Amino acid sequence: MDSKFKNILDQELVAKAEAFSSSLNGSAINELQSARSEALDYLKTTGFPAKKTEAYKYTNISRDIAQNFDLSLNPKSTELSLKEIKDLFNVSIDANHLVFINGIYHPEISEISSDDSELAVSTFQDVSLNYPGKLESLFGKYAKSSKDAFTALNTIFTNNGVLVEIPKNKELSLPVITYFIADATEGECISFPRTLYVIGQNAKADFIHFTKSLGEHKTLKNQVDEIILGENAQGSLYKIQDDCETSYAVGETKVYQPNNSRFTAITITLNGAVIRNNLNIDVDGEGCEANMYGLYLTKGKTHVDNQTEVDHIKPNSYSNELYKGIMDENSKGVFNGKIYVRREAQKTNAFQSNNNVLLSDTATVNTKPQLEIWADDVKCSHGCTIGQLDEEAVFYLRSRGIGEDSARAMILRAFAREVLEKIEYEGLKDYVEKEITKRLSL
Repeated sequence: MDSKFKNILDQELVAKAEAFSSSLNGSAINELQSARSEALDYLKTTGFPAKKTEAYKYTNISRDIAQNFDLSLNPKSTELSLKEIKDLFNVSIDANHLVFINGIYHPEISEISSDDSELAVSTFQDVSLNYPGKLESLFGKYAKSSKDAFTALNTIFTNNGVLVEIPKNKELSLPVITYFIADATEGECISFPRTLYVIGQNAKADFIHFTKSLGEHKTLKNQVDEIILGENAQGSLYKIQDDCETSYAVGETKVYQPNNSRFTAITITLNGAVIRNNLNIDVDGEGCEANMYGLYLTKGKTHVDNQTEVDHIKPNSYSNELYKGIMDENSKGVFNGKIYVRREAQKTNAFQSNNNVLLSDTATVNTKPQLEIWADDVKCSHGCTIGQLDEEAVFYLRSRGIGEDSARAMILRAFAREVLEKIEYEGLKDYVEKEITKRLSL
């Protein structure tokens, strides 16, 4: 049965990808054609992952897509204002606002407040026309199509993503908030958003991603984000995933760090049908710091899969990873974290932890923290925990006059707070805490 669904994707979706690629011959974005051709060759040769594929062992996204989507459909255009989109989240943060609807960037309703000297936002099409060769030198350089079939799929269907640049020696005073809206009010939607962030030498910037699905129909979002830091640069990415129960998402965030750079990724998953997050960081320099934090709160039949990978290539660097999950009802969580320490990466400090609380007897989690170390002068650790709510702690609070529901809420908030306190924007932290309260019905 599993091979049947894989064959559907391998035949139908590859055929659609090939037709789309052919239709773009002579388009303005010729610089993407080489990467598109390589990605198509990879899909033709390898196809999509099946259940026996180790990296997708607990998340058979190929089956889910083949069962739930008409792969011949193209995304429909829709009209939304920036105010309508902001009202969906009601987050009090002064920021630059970028809008993707059904995978397509809409500059006419986006809002850039930062000065041109701090921030440049360009479509791939504009970059290709105005700066020949620049896009080709950046696009897909680190998010390799040969590493993952869905990264390859996004590469093929990417037609006009966004390049966000922060020049060297500049600190972006306002964060960049990007809204990824899937509008399925008139029918199911399949989209392929693509972003490319470049933080220059000695520069600093923060990015925030919000995802939201509208309408009753199913949505599929296949997204790839590439973040390239310069030496001594600092960056962070906050991802707030809040889709509906008919939304499917699979994508990759690829980060490249050279000497003395610092990067922090915080992923908060609140809702959706199936969510697969691939976060891969190349620590390719000395004096680097990479931080990864995640919190997933699931109920119903939501399935969340976080796959992380940190590759320590050079010596004298540090990485820290903490993911926490709270699962209720029939929901499922998956965590697979890998830390690689190469032979030359001596004096590496790398730490990884995954902790989970199951609120029902039918919730499940599969966790697999991993270390692969080829250097001998390192400090590395990894571990995981899975358990239920501490009833002794609940009893302790109740014995002091606190109601049972309030006691459980206090314990769960304390469990999540270790991740939430890493959020530096109070408006964003307040939003997430309110959503956590709603998700857990606390």
